[in-house]
Amino acid sequence: MGPRKKGKASSESTKTNQQPKPSENENNPNIPGCIRSMPPSSVAITIHAKPGSKLASITDISEEAVGVQIDAPARDGEANSALLDFFCSVIGVKKRQVSLGSGSKSKDKVVIVEEVTVQSVYDALNKAMKS
Repeated sequence: MGPRKKGKASSESTKTNQQPKPSENENNPNIPGCIRSMPPSSVAITIHAKPGSKLASITDISEEAVGVQIDAPARDGEANSALLDFFCSVIGVKKRQVSLGSGSKSKDKVVIVEEVTVQSVYDALNKAMKS
């Protein structure tokens, strides 16, 4: 029998020993894990989108995701466009600051907002959910 090849199995074992880096959320335990800081000055928001609603609104904020109803159908990217426009208005940023990080063909998405803080995003989402 020949020598074992080094591959993914050996590199995976080293990954488990690494400590996660502290995030801005650890400074404020009230902010859920679905809203997280991305260096240098961006925020990633995990979204669970519900397209085809009559009204665009934030339904809930949990540890896993922000529930968002979108007033556009899920075809030809209409719901994604409406989602990004909705986040621009809720958070109060320009369109160029908001982009879709992942999930363009899924209900579970990640929205990236540039040049904002985690606290300001959380406050804006919380305010929009209560209104």
